[in-house]
Amino acid sequence: MSLHLTKIAFGAESPATLRAWLESQADEARTSTRYMPKRFEELAGGSLYWIHSSQLVGRSAILGFEETGQGRFWIRLEPRLIPVRAMPKRPHQGWRYLEAKDAPPDLGSGEADDLDAMPPALLGELSKLGLV
Repeated sequence: MSLHLTKIAFGAESPATLRAWLESQADEARTSTRYMPKRFEELAGGSLYWIHSSQLVGRSAILGFEETGQGRFWIRLEPRLIPVRAMPKRPHQGWRYLEAKDAPPDLGSGEADDLDAMPPALLGELSKLGLV
């Protein structure tokens, strides 16, 4: 079972803008971090789960890690957002580990379009009730 990371989708106005940014990248998307994860070997085959409006909204497969040359590291990602069943997640700085058993399941293609159109506050309330 793979290990995953969670990270805030900083600067994204919505899951749709996050998806657009990821898809605008050529072969890989990159986000920077100050520290290399100590458990980076366990992250092989894992994903970075994006937090937006206190919800896990999607994931991008982790391709690897690379030094930036400026004392920071790139988290190299597949340039696509795979929608997941919305799950409450408190905001945090940097990234946090997410065990595979605690990760939300991926959504089907039709479900993703419906959830993008929903206001984040409504999506959060429905998630708390276990309806999405």
